[in-house]
Amino acid sequence: MALIIVSACLAGFHTTYRGQHHTSERIREMVRRGEAIPVCPEQLGGLATPRPPAEITGGTAEDVLKAAARVRRPDGADVTDAFLRGAREILNLALLVRPELVIFKEKSPSCGVSTIYDGSHSGKLIPGCGITTALLRSHGFQVVSDEEKVWGQFI
Repeated sequence: MALIIVSACLAGFHTTYRGQHHTSERIREMVRRGEAIPVCPEQLGGLATPRPPAEITGGTAEDVLKAAARVRRPDGADVTDAFLRGAREILNLALLVRPELVIFKEKSPSCGVSTIYDGSHSGKLIPGCGITTALLRSHGFQVVSDEEKVWGQFI
């Protein structure tokens, strides 16, 4: 079995901004067997759990990486630096362990794979990826959605 990196919330860790999890029993079992490494870019970036929600505003994740867009909470507070710090930490880990696959949770401004919130804090979803996903992909890592029908074919 190949080593993979997974969103910690998928392994049962209470790491979502609400302090909850999105456990996948299959992913949890892979972590238990040492086949997957759970990560939370937002926690690694220094954000607390629970924490206010945040969304990419003024562009895409790729724009955030180029300093052309920001990540903001509903109160307008800018948390871009924490999101970038966390993404860089995950990249450092990926460069060290060279996972064959990364499985991330959709909709997250860090981990979203193909869907994120639109930046208006209104609950509207748009096509796009999170900052950590964009950074990992720019370095050649394969990142797939947490939906088992998507990643199950790889493992």
